[in-house]
Amino acid sequence: MTRLHAEDSKRAASVSGAYACPDRLRILEVSGSAAGGMRAHVAECVRILADAGHDVIVEAPADVLAGADFGQARTESLTIGARPTPGDGAVVARLRRLGRRADVVHAHGLRAGALAALALGRRRPGRARLVVTIHNQPVGGRLTTAVGDRLEQLVATRADHILAVSPDLAERQRSRGAQRVDLAVIPAPRRDDRNLAPRASSVESAWRGASTRLLTVARLAPQKGLELLLDTAALVAAQAADGSGRTTDLAWAVAGEGPGRAAAEARIRAESLPVNLLGRREDVPALMEAADVVVQTSLWEGQPITLQEALQAGAAIVATDVGGTAATARGGAILVPPQPQALADAITGLLRDAEARDRVRERARRAAERLPDGGDLAAQLEAVVVHR
Repeated sequence: MTRLHAEDSKRAASVSGAYACPDRLRILEVSGSAAGGMRAHVAECVRILADAGHDVIVEAPADVLAGADFGQARTESLTIGARPTPGDGAVVARLRRLGRRADVVHAHGLRAGALAALALGRRRPGRARLVVTIHNQPVGGRLTTAVGDRLEQLVATRADHILAVSPDLAERQRSRGAQRVDLAVIPAPRRDDRNLAPRASSVESAWRGASTRLLTVARLAPQKGLELLLDTAALVAAQAADGSGRTTDLAWAVAGEGPGRAAAEARIRAESLPVNLLGRREDVPALMEAADVVVQTSLWEGQPITLQEALQAGAAIVATDVGGTAATARGGAILVPPQPQALADAITGLLRDAEARDRVRERARRAAERLPDGGDLAAQLEAVVVHR
């Protein structure tokens, strides 16, 4: 017996021991690479299921597990990267061994879902039920898209139930013959605002004294439309200097970190754009309340957490109409195509019309009242994952 097989045999035995109580479901939660809202959602699902008395074990990359609150569930590191690797065979073998002792396997992400589907095989009596939550669509070149199509097809044909974070993802799975598909419930996590700096300090550090305040909260990555944001910032700055006299003192604060920071900083300096990169911030609700306009420039979104937070803050919101943004906004935001001029015109229109801003803020507050919460997610997990 190889060392890897021996370690997995011990792990499977420990899983079986953890699943000893016959009154509990044995649930294996599996996640691939996850950050931000997806990582928070995985942790919330795990906590809800464990708190309901089920035996839950989490298999996910170490950086997903680190620092996250999984409640009473057990966690074990399992490397599932964003792209296929030679190690995927060992991942499938491990999930196959663990899956034999599970009642349900709940996988998060297309890669994790596809590997779990390979491990469990086709739908058949006695096989653990497979539930897959799809959080993103395949984005990239022709090869990436082709691989993504194959993974989606595999998940569609082998999963018992698919939860998709946006209507377009749900429709893609239905078109591939998925048996059961529903829109995933993604509640906005509540931020802990205790021990934060005073609001005045947050405002000063974000906008550095500017009287006109724009805000974006996003990871600095291609999907979030960072280039689109900078293109729009150039147009807004030009419009602010066109003689209107009301928006000349303007700053656009961007809260978030990511691989696009260096390139963005270089462009901001080269073009003297009125954009402040803040890095990661914990005072996002205070920033949203203080902003004149909150802007989302994403090229695709599922159910954006930051949009939900902006609704809860009663912000005047301008967002790109992509993916699940409209479904999430529930009429509480101005939605435009992902084009610089469309964004700039909507932003400038709100900056020049205080009454219009107030109307959009009121729409946001009403939409926030209809956002899903943890109880809604618990009900969906009971219906789809537990599925007694």
